[in-house]
Amino acid sequence: MSNVTFSADDFGLTVGVNEAVERAFREGVLTQASLMVAGPAAADAVRRAKGMPGLKVGLHVVVVDGDSLLGHERLPLITSADGRFGRDQVGLGVRYFFSPAARRELRAEIWAQFEAFGRTGLVLHHADAHKHMHVHPTVGNYLIEVGKAFGLRRVRVPAEPPWVMAACGERVGWGERALYWWTRVLRGQVKRAGMEAGDFVFGIKWSGHMTGERVRRLLERLPEGEVEIYFHPATVRDEALVRLMPDYEHEAEFRALLELG
Repeated sequence: MSNVTFSADDFGLTVGVNEAVERAFREGVLTQASLMVAGPAAADAVRRAKGMPGLKVGLHVVVVDGDSLLGHERLPLITSADGRFGRDQVGLGVRYFFSPAARRELRAEIWAQFEAFGRTGLVLHHADAHKHMHVHPTVGNYLIEVGKAFGLRRVRVPAEPPWVMAACGERVGWGERALYWWTRVLRGQVKRAGMEAGDFVFGIKWSGHMTGERVRRLLERLPEGEVEIYFHPATVRDEALVRLMPDYEHEAEFRALLELG
């Protein structure tokens, strides 16, 4: 049998996301959320989380396409003038791998994000990274190393089995197959650190489009083991969400979490 966890990413990004997390927890199937500590609505997310002691909250480490905590003055090699990480995952990944100075900045930012999570007073349930950037071995190494200092015991390994998505009627390309294979590197890092990880994660192929119909199709075909299905819910697509994720169906994902309850 499958043990299924329904989770939400980008908690703290906007008030609409936070509202969706709260309602999906209270009225739907959501049990877990990943917090962006530098998100514009992070304080609101923390306040809501403290009113939902049953919600498992983890850290959504942001080192690509999002706000930093330390800012451009402290992170001149890896952020733009506004203190944001760029959207170019490949470019940042190369810099994180080959530049010792960039790696020092990266580690300092990851430390700052774990430290900020600790100051919230919330229990750290897990950690993952925005856009799964922790499958990059350098990012994954720092997330695990730094996280361990803050009591981290669980890491999301975004392993979405290609054969399951094919059974759901999706065409699976070499990119999805390669990512699934590559997650073995992260799983090995997690295991060597003595931490926990689920067996499978879904939400990658349909990222931003986890509608009720699609999720029900998936639930009929889940593999045995510990499964996480993650969403990007919001009660409203405000200007920020439209700008950052123009093609995402945030409201449909929110409705799916309610309908599945």
